[in-house]
Amino acid sequence: MNNVAVIGSQWGDEGKGKIVDWLSSEADVVVRFQGGHNAGHTLVINGVTYKLRLLPSGIVRENKISIIGNGVVIDPWALLEEIEEIRSKGVKITTENLIISESANLILPFHKEMDEIREDIAGKSKIGTTRRGIGPAYEDKVGRRSIRVMDLISKKNLDQRLETVLMHHNAIRKGLGKKLFEKNKLIKDLLDIAPKILIHSQPVWKRIDQLTKNKKKILFEGAQGILLDVDHGTYPFVTSSNTVASSAATGVGCGPQKINYVLGITKAYTTRVGEGPFPTELSDSIGEELGIRGKEFGTVTSRKRRCGWFDGVLVRQTIKISGINGIALTKLDVLDTLKEIKMCIAYELNGKKIDYLPASVEDQIKVKPVYRLFKGWLKSTRGIKKFEELPQNAKDYINELEKFIEAKVSSVSTSPERNDTILIQDPFKSN
Repeated sequence: MNNVAVIGSQWGDEGKGKIVDWLSSEADVVVRFQGGHNAGHTLVINGVTYKLRLLPSGIVRENKISIIGNGVVIDPWALLEEIEEIRSKGVKITTENLIISESANLILPFHKEMDEIREDIAGKSKIGTTRRGIGPAYEDKVGRRSIRVMDLISKKNLDQRLETVLMHHNAIRKGLGKKLFEKNKLIKDLLDIAPKILIHSQPVWKRIDQLTKNKKKILFEGAQGILLDVDHGTYPFVTSSNTVASSAATGVGCGPQKINYVLGITKAYTTRVGEGPFPTELSDSIGEELGIRGKEFGTVTSRKRRCGWFDGVLVRQTIKISGINGIALTKLDVLDTLKEIKMCIAYELNGKKIDYLPASVEDQIKVKPVYRLFKGWLKSTRGIKKFEELPQNAKDYINELEKFIEAKVSSVSTSPERNDTILIQDPFKSN
């Protein structure tokens, strides 16, 4: 049996929620290893809808252990609110099935304020963040001034740590003409909620080691997509953490050999939320149709997603960067009504053809997609569960996509419903 890491191979919003839920039913442990409450999964189980932002997808299933790793940044109030929201739907959340890394860094109110301040003053240069404080929290982590879960244990230590971090933030706020942030109320508020967070706190690296020795199946659950990776994405229009599969190891505290299979969730077309380059974006009626049929609105922000043709160049690139073994192709049914379907197979930059997305944002904006044209199938694929039952043109599209990106299509999703999935290869059982 394999431990599986699930990541998005595009800009996020690939449909990870459904796939992770499907896999979590087979896993013993589900682990979040990066990101914050700026990305969400929507799960529908037995007619009940769960919108998860920080909690791992396994939390809504009985007899599963859910872990929030040290690579995640946690807004403690948002986490407690989410716990109560999920509990109100009949889900039991205890110290046995929810574990939080004692080393996880906290998102505090001044992080959110700094996020908003920066976006507001950036004007046309804004990144398009969710304004939830994710970036500033990661900056404090790297700057070695962050408040971590373990710091909630001691009032004296918490006071000292806040003194350090606010010295940095208040210097910036003063320079921008903003009111200085006072720590006293924040200390009281944090100490009030500390017991509710600390009861779940453990050294996660140690627990992962124990679970591995006991041969438990672990599902590492990523947030966002590889193209939002702070190193490998469309910088600076990226998130503030590493979203590639290898960060699953550092984000929980285990060796990379613990990850046996990397599954890349891949939409049959391409979407993006926020600012930044998007070579295959469609600003026409087809782009509008994809958005309507695909219900392309963010789980957390409700922001409308930009839509475009499938970018094979980008997905092939992310597959190589992240070591993806196979992809779960989602939302195939959204293409059912199109007479013609295009796939980007190269770019043109300054009159030359290239086979990758360059690192320079100026070049990323300039590249023009080179397309391969496919005939649409003009038949409903919704709910199909066997590959051979797909229309021939749909099978042709999938087969050629698979060849181009140089990775196996392990499953095909034909509707938002969990069971409407064509399983070609089980990630937990593949070699």
